[in-house]
Amino acid sequence: MDTKYIFITGGVTSSLGKGIISASLGKLLQARGYKITIQKFDPYINIDPGTLNPYEHGECYVTADGMETDLDLGHYERFTGIETTRDNSVTTGRIYLSVIEKERHGDYLGKTIQVVPHITDEIKHRIRLNASKEHFDFVITEIGGTIGDIESQPFLEAIRQLRWELGPQNSINVHLTLVPYLAAAGELKTKPTQTSVKQLQGLGIQPEVLVLRTEHPLSDELRSKVAHFCNVDTAAVIQSQDLSSIYEVPVNMQNQGFDEVILTKMGITPGERPALGPWREYLERRKNATKTITIGLVGKYDLQDAYKSILESLAHAGVYNDRKVKALFVNSEHITRKNIADTLKGMAGIVICPGFGQRGIEGKIIAAEYAREHNLPAFGICLGMQMMVIEFARHVLGLDGADSIEMNPTTPHNVIDIMEEQKNITNLGGTMRLGAYDCQIKPDTRTYNAYGKKELIKERHRHRYEFNNKYLADFETAGMKCVGTNPGSGLVEIVEITSHPWYIGTQFHPEYSSTVLHPHPLFMDFIKTCAELQK
Repeated sequence: MDTKYIFITGGVTSSLGKGIISASLGKLLQARGYKITIQKFDPYINIDPGTLNPYEHGECYVTADGMETDLDLGHYERFTGIETTRDNSVTTGRIYLSVIEKERHGDYLGKTIQVVPHITDEIKHRIRLNASKEHFDFVITEIGGTIGDIESQPFLEAIRQLRWELGPQNSINVHLTLVPYLAAAGELKTKPTQTSVKQLQGLGIQPEVLVLRTEHPLSDELRSKVAHFCNVDTAAVIQSQDLSSIYEVPVNMQNQGFDEVILTKMGITPGERPALGPWREYLERRKNATKTITIGLVGKYDLQDAYKSILESLAHAGVYNDRKVKALFVNSEHITRKNIADTLKGMAGIVICPGFGQRGIEGKIIAAEYAREHNLPAFGICLGMQMMVIEFARHVLGLDGADSIEMNPTTPHNVIDIMEEQKNITNLGGTMRLGAYDCQIKPDTRTYNAYGKKELIKERHRHRYEFNNKYLADFETAGMKCVGTNPGSGLVEIVEITSHPWYIGTQFHPEYSSTVLHPHPLFMDFIKTCAELQK
């Protein structure tokens, strides 16, 4: 079968959940035995979100091959279990950079470089790139932003051209819009959806399927009205009502025949509806978990999406331990030695969150010290692990002023340092250790047991500074064991206090590889220990 392309666009407002709809559709097609991939095209001019503040676009997700991407790629992987790559995430910045580099190289033979055809041709090339390297039955492409945005127009023009080139059997547009509820009038309003579709039609794209985001159930009459005004079949008007969990969306979509409508319109007989057995079992376990466990997220970004993958990883592990995880944000800027006990009161464990920069690190160090001294389970991730190391150096090893050179370049004890070969690199992306690297785990440790007694694992990184091996022997002697190292470079990846109920720090980001059907083993063991101690 030829590769078929599904384009997901959005209208009326941003943050309607195009990423969740894309991931849900991918899951449903996967369940039917199709090989799929999902890609995100973002209209902003940054090369990637690596240098963006999390308040701009939420967390920065990292693929196994080392690409810093939008957080929606995390949804794609968590829902489908596929491993995305740098080719699954494209920005306007990458498109223009590529075209300009070709122009400088002389590839256009002196032609005037224009948005059409040069930019749109590059977009079309990127849309088809994944399927040119490996066969996929379906390529789902999510276009960021909303219809009407100036920066989105080249992407929409590229889609218009590509749909004409591919033909109706090989391409389809799914348009997600909002149906707002006006409480004063007690009515759901379809005009924003009609206007959005008309804008899309004005750009030469007729959507075949509409997904209507709504807080209230939509009547058949309302759906019929939308279908009539927007030139789509009534059966192709799908409602996406607010649900208690994003993981209920695939089932909700399946119940309305979302995937069946798309397959039929692309000339494929849908066949029997998949059972989604393991997925439904996960939802059932989630529903039946009656006990709640509270975990503190010690960080500086008071924004849910800043720690999205950590929140989802905790939720996955909670479900499989028959617990509902209640994650409470603890602003590390506000932590002091006087208030730390009250701040963490009632928490079964803490995650010391990743991040960059000076703000809030002393609060993280105080939280690490409290957890270490009071046998409170603590999971340090990336910068969180480094704060565990600094705290231990200061208060156990007695190294006054121990610090990371990121925070204090003149520290007398640089227990966290930058690798020698990176010191002269000025490009921010160039000094990062990004993507998946091997890690050798020492046997007979809690980490080793958590990973199912695997000695060699592979995890994803996103950081610039490293544990300074000059202090390795001192840490080991005092009780903080370096239980995971990179087998090639010897860099420390995991630290663990073996005498503590659960005190582990990882230089890598385990949250990037936790999925609904395969929760991450460290999060599983962390929540299991927190639950046992809570008893």
